[in-house]
Amino acid sequence: MIMVHVRIGLSCADRRSRFKKSCNSHDLQSTLSILQVLDALLSPGTVKRINYLITKGGSEALLHTLVNVMRIHPLDYEVILPLMCLIVKVGQRGVLGLCVESVRWHPRNHDKKVGQKAQEVGALNEILNLMKCSLPQANYVTPCLWAIKVCASSVTVGAALGKSGITRFVLNLLSPYTTRNTKAVRAATEALSSLLKSKWNSRRAVECGYIRRLLKLYDDWHQRDTKNKYIPIQRALLKCIKNITNLQKGKEAFRENDGMRVLLVTSQDCGSSPNLQPVTRLATQIMRKCYPKQRLPLLSLQSCFSFVLPNAAHSHVMGGPSETLQEDVAAKGNEEQDDEDEAENEESGFSEEEDDLETDLSRLKPNPEFDRPVEELKQYEILCPELDGYFQGSDSDDQSLIQDNASCSMFFGPSAPLHQKDSREWQRDSVREDPEKQHNLFRNRKPRQTPASSPGNEGENVSKGLPKNHCTHYDKASIMNHLKENMKQGLLNIQRDLSRINTDLQNTKAQSVTSEKYAGTPGPSWAIGGEHKYQNTGNKLVKMWKEIIPFHDQYVYTIKAEETKAVSGYKTLAFPDYWGHMPPRYQEPLMSQWNGGQRAKVFEDIQRFVNPGDVLNRVVFDTESPSLVMSGDDTSLNFFSKFESGNLRKAIQIRKYEYDLIMNADINTNLHHQWFYFEISGMRAGIPYRFNVINCEKTNSQFNYGMQPVMYSVHEALCGRAHWVRVGSDIYYYKNHYCTRGAEEKGQKAIAYYTLTFTVTFQHSKDVCYLAYHYPYTYSALMTHLHLLEQSLNPDQIYFKHQVLCSTLGGNNCPVITITASPEPQPEKLQQFWDRQYVVLTGRVHPGESNASWVMKGTLEFLISNNPIACCLRDTYIFKIIPMLNPDGVINGCHRCSLSGEDLNRQWSEPSPDLHPTIYHTKGLLSYMRSIGRIPLVFCDYHGHSRKKNVFMYGCSLKETLWQSKSSIDTATLKEDIGYRAIPRALEKICPAFTISRCCFLVQKSREATARVVVWREIGVLRSYTMESTYCGCDQGKYNGLQIGTRELEETGAKFCTALLKLKKDVFSCSTWLIQNSSLPDLDNELHNVKHMSHSNVCEDDEPPCPEEIDYYTDNCSEEEDDPIDLTTEADESSEDELCC
Repeated sequence: MIMVHVRIGLSCADRRSRFKKSCNSHDLQSTLSILQVLDALLSPGTVKRINYLITKGGSEALLHTLVNVMRIHPLDYEVILPLMCLIVKVGQRGVLGLCVESVRWHPRNHDKKVGQKAQEVGALNEILNLMKCSLPQANYVTPCLWAIKVCASSVTVGAALGKSGITRFVLNLLSPYTTRNTKAVRAATEALSSLLKSKWNSRRAVECGYIRRLLKLYDDWHQRDTKNKYIPIQRALLKCIKNITNLQKGKEAFRENDGMRVLLVTSQDCGSSPNLQPVTRLATQIMRKCYPKQRLPLLSLQSCFSFVLPNAAHSHVMGGPSETLQEDVAAKGNEEQDDEDEAENEESGFSEEEDDLETDLSRLKPNPEFDRPVEELKQYEILCPELDGYFQGSDSDDQSLIQDNASCSMFFGPSAPLHQKDSREWQRDSVREDPEKQHNLFRNRKPRQTPASSPGNEGENVSKGLPKNHCTHYDKASIMNHLKENMKQGLLNIQRDLSRINTDLQNTKAQSVTSEKYAGTPGPSWAIGGEHKYQNTGNKLVKMWKEIIPFHDQYVYTIKAEETKAVSGYKTLAFPDYWGHMPPRYQEPLMSQWNGGQRAKVFEDIQRFVNPGDVLNRVVFDTESPSLVMSGDDTSLNFFSKFESGNLRKAIQIRKYEYDLIMNADINTNLHHQWFYFEISGMRAGIPYRFNVINCEKTNSQFNYGMQPVMYSVHEALCGRAHWVRVGSDIYYYKNHYCTRGAEEKGQKAIAYYTLTFTVTFQHSKDVCYLAYHYPYTYSALMTHLHLLEQSLNPDQIYFKHQVLCSTLGGNNCPVITITASPEPQPEKLQQFWDRQYVVLTGRVHPGESNASWVMKGTLEFLISNNPIACCLRDTYIFKIIPMLNPDGVINGCHRCSLSGEDLNRQWSEPSPDLHPTIYHTKGLLSYMRSIGRIPLVFCDYHGHSRKKNVFMYGCSLKETLWQSKSSIDTATLKEDIGYRAIPRALEKICPAFTISRCCFLVQKSREATARVVVWREIGVLRSYTMESTYCGCDQGKYNGLQIGTRELEETGAKFCTALLKLKKDVFSCSTWLIQNSSLPDLDNELHNVKHMSHSNVCEDDEPPCPEEIDYYTDNCSEEEDDPIDLTTEADESSEDELCC
């Protein structure tokens, strides 16, 4: 076969030589024979032959031949027409096929310079003269029009043709709908679209009013072509309009001539017909491109809350709504946005460019070094009390030590398991109270503007209003008085609001109440303080639900929430956080989408521009306008978000059952819009409500691939179904017409926004529901959980130490937990205890990644359980767990940043003790462990991922990074322990949601300041990971096709612990049950051939391009594919009718 191709190629070259000679001698018959042979040789599928012909000067030969043939009179069309077809065949755009059966060609498989060559040799003028003199013969004009299209693909040639007047000439060849000369009409429209790629021609087209004429022609062809026989002509007309509207004046002319309405009506007429999808797609692209860009309906893009940072050198008050207009978008904001678009959280998108991979061997090899004096690290000794040996002492010694460490640790007194006590008896031993503060902390909460404290330095600024000694005890009467003062109104206000909900509890319908809880709070979230007559009912409801949800108690939650400090100074608690969540018994499948649904939503948005009178545009909620009073006419929903982790800045009613929602930016920034969590009330059952979150920033989302938001219904909760559940239909994510303006004048790229749209049909009228991006998990929930965990365990078996790592910028404590098995007092047992290796786990550095907290919850509950594996783990390791690295961000409803307005997971290289206290002290604790020779065996940072499915891990590998970067360094001489793959391999076997195919162990320059890389490089931890959990669901394994829930996330946390057993082979001797447990795989033979493992898909999103990808990048429209065409057939089948000009 190879020999055949070679011979054909040589034969082609020989014939080309003979071809020139025959043309020079004007032997037309020989020329025609050679043309026929070339046409056969360059048939469809002969890409290599065409490339060979071009490289050997075949294009020039054909053009010279055309010039020579045109000089012979009379013109011999039997030679000219095949010759024109060959020129088009060689020079046409790569996406233009040669016949119906032809394959799509790559753009390189054509002569891109054929237009310039034709201009140089004079063939272009000959083509124009031939076209003019061939009128009105359509079969002669058609090849000339295709040749013009090919030549005009060069913008400079197209502009030259336009200046010669050919654009108007071609436009005059277009006619309204007709069944005659359709081949010529199509060729004319294609040629015109190619000519209009030149800006000069487009400007002239605008000045001459071409838009109006093209719109009328398109509308006429669309309406009258009832059998859809001439779709290519409709597409070509739309391409002409698209090229003109690439200019701003073209967009304005398009709108002035009612182009939006014309294309909208015609596109809606197309429906879901597959044959018309190319037309609809192109029309949609034009409309979205011409939709006027608008600013978000906000006074400022800056967060509506600000926080004064400590230390004058770093601090400044970020501009509020009256100070910073939307135009003032910093260049840094655009850079951060680009980084966000690339990917995700810690791995904010693996860059596909190989130059981002680290190739400096000195930076790839772990190089442990301290970033502060060793003497300073000694302050972290207090966070490792398990190494002090106090287990040998008596109970009195233990209590003495507790008192000594009271300023920096929470250590509650020993108690029996919770289930053995009265439901409230344990509180007298543990719930903390400030006897000097009997007023409502919520009502008077103010943001704390204090620097963070270091470990063991809990002063007045850190814990003002809290007792120094966390072990202080109060009797039951004191506790109940405290609850009465601080919870009475909160619990009972729930009942007043819920009295409007039609529940069937105890066969009694709640009494309707119409009064508001307090002025300025439109939502039914409940407040603390005041009086209420439904106290008995509230207590009964709480008591009924108290024992159902493990490790959750409403009383404790309320007290923990009182101690929480928020910048917004919220006064309410969200009902789901107070009441609790139980995962539903069923699993929820990925949401399916119908093709064309996204476009239908886009059309509804365009209707706002076409029919502005139908838009209500009524603000129904605004965080910056607390005095906004809702009308009582039941014409709109009620929104509310001023509670812990809440995020909703503004709600605008667009139509009767449609609302635009705007999320608040992270505090002290104008970016990072993804997390939302808000309350809705006043709904009607059975009515589909559409919600549009209009200021999303990422270019794609799992909402396009089956993900749904979550909802919590108070009505359902009171009926015993207290679940966060996936809800919503018609869920799509696409680019909208909002952007930041004014950046262009500063030489910056405007930030474009995206819309998340979904429809919710509520089951109950007058319900109170909460909608969130993902399952919420608040800081108060964490503190409640930690408290109840400690109360439930047996201290004789489990060593559980709750300490304070430091105080955050907002004055909240960052907890650090130590879990291991309590040793026996014998010296040999104590030595085994001190020899245990450390495992350090962290999470929630990005507050919007609530799934990380649910994974951490599963880890904590598993580690204190009676499971044999958990017992073995406690006997083997000492766990240091910092479950929430960014409490302030979680409390204030941020998505990515802390109160400093920075991504804390980009600060690990040089954290500031003033601006990044939790990172600074976590790194200090890790450095202290290394300084005393206790380098952790494993470090893992829990994260969430919004653009990939499943659970997976990122790690660090020297060799894999060099292999992927194609470095010239000889990796055979490098030694590397491949033990970093042991945990991912184990998880692949035992964790249903985990997939190793998405794991990556590359070290990138852009990620060198993240926890994973810094702990690996500076602390020297071989197994330093980021574990990513999807927001969406799974596409493999046991959970294939299902959305992930809190049960699956907690399971992942437990399975991660189980995988740690593989790191210690002698662990298997600790239990006969473990030896027989087949769930733990043998990985010894699996950690090899890593070099041949492909990372080709690691740097990409899981998903293929969205089926309606055309709706995304409307400002940078890609080249539209041309329809396949057989030029010979075009010439043969052209009508003999005359073509009018």
